[in-house]
Amino acid sequence: MHCADLPFAEDAFLERLQRWTTCESPTWDGLAVDRMLDIAARDLVLAGASVERTAGRMGFGGAVRGRFPHPKAAEPGLLVLAHLDTVHPVGTLGTLPWRRDGDRCEGPGILDMKGGACLAVQAMEELAAAGIATPLPVTILFTGDEEVGTPSTRDLIEAEARRHRFVLVPEPARLNGDLVTGRYAIARFVVTTTGRPSHAGARLAEGRSAIRAMADRIIAIEEMTTEDCTFSVGVVRGGQWVNCVATTCVAEVLSMAKRQEDLDRGVAAMLAMAGSRNGVSFDVTRGVTRPVWEPNAGTLAMVVTVQRLASEMGLTIGHGSAGGGSDGNFTGALGIPTLDGLGAVGDGLHRLDEHIAIAATLQRGRLLAGLLATLM
Repeated sequence: MHCADLPFAEDAFLERLQRWTTCESPTWDGLAVDRMLDIAARDLVLAGASVERTAGRMGFGGAVRGRFPHPKAAEPGLLVLAHLDTVHPVGTLGTLPWRRDGDRCEGPGILDMKGGACLAVQAMEELAAAGIATPLPVTILFTGDEEVGTPSTRDLIEAEARRHRFVLVPEPARLNGDLVTGRYAIARFVVTTTGRPSHAGARLAEGRSAIRAMADRIIAIEEMTTEDCTFSVGVVRGGQWVNCVATTCVAEVLSMAKRQEDLDRGVAAMLAMAGSRNGVSFDVTRGVTRPVWEPNAGTLAMVVTVQRLASEMGLTIGHGSAGGGSDGNFTGALGIPTLDGLGAVGDGLHRLDEHIAIAATLQRGRLLAGLLATLM
């Protein structure tokens, strides 16, 4: 049977995807992520994999690794890399419930990236049912901290990737269906202003507001954005009592650049902002960073393979670098041939209308199965 003819049963896919999507798993809730990993681990066992669990660190959920039996199990093979944490807090199902409307299916994290993770498991099931052997051994690694930069499992990912010949990342497809063959560099920062408290009603002038100082700094930070390097402030926390001039304020900053040298200049500019002004101190701490990933010959050779498989299905697929980091940044930067954007087709990632297109996503699953059955 040709992989383009795999049934990739819609009912089976949606049944699993509903179970996974309705198990809410925001990154910061380690217990919720581990509940999701429990479900994934069971499905991997049922699909025929030998499963190992690794506990999380830093309060995050852990990781699940499923190795499928293969006569060359000791040799470098294919690693499918996916995360099961989402940006949506527990309770989002109240405003973004699981819902199907024709070819559209909605739910928190359904596109980023539980849809793609489900495709990977079903691809292995479909190949086994059709009697199609993969030339290389296949391992699926599910992690739970990607949405905050992968501080807990980066070392696991890099160690596992070094044992493999290729890495496939079923993150969402580009809006036009293209593959992702590179990712921009990303850096995170925690910035803190420390002022001087006073009674906000009786002695306002004696205080130095950390919140007001942070407001000025936020404007300055975001105005550093250029075409080469962007800066955005996504989290701000400050103050404790409304009748007290705020002593501290904390903000989290994300910077992204297409080239590593541009990010390095951005990092230097952020760190140079530390200091004191008008009685308020400003501290900058660099957080997790994703390196630039640029395609190598191995990645581009995989693109040719995918495009050939796609043409047999009547599809035309391009490729290119993309903003927004993934764990493919790490494996690609190591020089391991990595192909990203192999997952679900849809829109609204990180929004309250996050959804997939069912038929196109199932086609993506057949394409992923074909790739697993071809690479050697």
